[in-house]
Amino acid sequence: MRDVHDVIIIGAGAVGCAVARELARYNISVLVLEKECDVAYGTSGRMSGVVHAGFNNKVGSLMARLCVEGSNLFEDVCRELDIPFRRTGKVLVAFDQDDMRALDRIMAQGKANGVKGLRLLDEDEIRSIAPGVGGIGGMFSERTAIFDPFEFCIAHAENAMDNGVDFSFESEVTAIRKESDVFSVTTSKGIFKARLVVNSAGLYCDKVSAMAGVDKYKIYPCRGQYYILDKVADRLLDIPAYPVPKPGIGGLGVHLTPTIDGNIIIGPSAEYLDDPDDTATTAEVMDKLFAEAKALLPAIERRYIIGNYCGIRPKQAPESEGGFRDFVIKEEETCPGLINLIGIESPGFTASVPIARMVRDMVGSHMDLVPKKDFNPVRKGRVRFRDLSREEQQKLIEQDPEYGEIICRCQNVTRREIRDAIENRFGARSITSIKYRAWATTGRCNGGYCLAKIVDMLVRDYHMRPEEITYRSSGSELFSGEVK
Repeated sequence: MRDVHDVIIIGAGAVGCAVARELARYNISVLVLEKECDVAYGTSGRMSGVVHAGFNNKVGSLMARLCVEGSNLFEDVCRELDIPFRRTGKVLVAFDQDDMRALDRIMAQGKANGVKGLRLLDEDEIRSIAPGVGGIGGMFSERTAIFDPFEFCIAHAENAMDNGVDFSFESEVTAIRKESDVFSVTTSKGIFKARLVVNSAGLYCDKVSAMAGVDKYKIYPCRGQYYILDKVADRLLDIPAYPVPKPGIGGLGVHLTPTIDGNIIIGPSAEYLDDPDDTATTAEVMDKLFAEAKALLPAIERRYIIGNYCGIRPKQAPESEGGFRDFVIKEEETCPGLINLIGIESPGFTASVPIARMVRDMVGSHMDLVPKKDFNPVRKGRVRFRDLSREEQQKLIEQDPEYGEIICRCQNVTRREIRDAIENRFGARSITSIKYRAWATTGRCNGGYCLAKIVDMLVRDYHMRPEEITYRSSGSELFSGEVK
């Protein structure tokens, strides 16, 4: 590592990784600090996987402009980085005349934001687009899409690393001090120095800003609980379905989202918390989620549920104010060189690349950004054995017999894919890191079949002691020792 980097980025979520890749285009030195052992361990790894069109955002807001811009760029970025992406469209479902009147306002807002492909639907039209969905009418958004959010973060980080960006994981920031024109950033792994600091710390952005002496922001954690349904999207719903948003709920309401892998996600709820790490699910809220989902899609049954999870949004406004405040993306006047990204919640994923370009321009006001002649924007994704034809699968097995052994039966993941996930560029070997890359442990059995096989590979092939194997980061060890 260098003695002094040009830029330190704090946080390796979607936005932090997008900023890293954008800055990797230039002849400057960049370091990403992340308190977890891998990318996408915070809010970015606990969301719906939707590329938003931009019609829900307040006219004239930075959030609206960046969402629309990001939506228009998203498919090209996914193509460059080999990220699974599908332009599905989306339906907003109206259940009464108040909802239909609200859709007129949403349509007007979307058009003012520059969103293309919006149209109102009557009851017959909504049934033809999303058979089985309830309601008396709705709106169709042509530009909405779904994608793999884990692969998005991994792909941006890998491409940034391949183009010269440094990463330091398990490096929690504990203090920031500016001396002359250099920031000293103290972490759990030591002190790192840089001319500029980009604060992309998500739920902790207010605390990181305060460490640098800018103590004027406050984040209000808002928990969203989700259900995951088995692979039923192909026969129940192949397009995201949302209710018409209700004012003052701090979100878009409980919606149904098919995933790239064929599951359906129900959620999120919206509950304000004091603890940004409280990712527990609660029976009362989960029951409400299911009831609201069934109102949208009556064919849903509880037997389809295979799991649940929580995400926490970094809101700048308390519940009493309805939850909305615009993104803050600025260099702080009172602390030159500190670029704050505050309150980057939904549609932050969609807006991540335009946000990165804004940050690039701020960095460029401090130093010459000379493009690298050898920058490579292309990254090849991992093999997904289950998505290949029989002929392609057989060819891979002939080349490498490990493709012929299925480790995860639910998701049809091979030993070779698990090995590739374990041998990732960042050295992250938690079960969650393997899951994000290979999608093992995410099926109906929740790892009942494959987890033991993955642990066996980590112990036998990679010489890890069982006590070292974690589910996520340090403190989530799976084993305390051997019984015999």
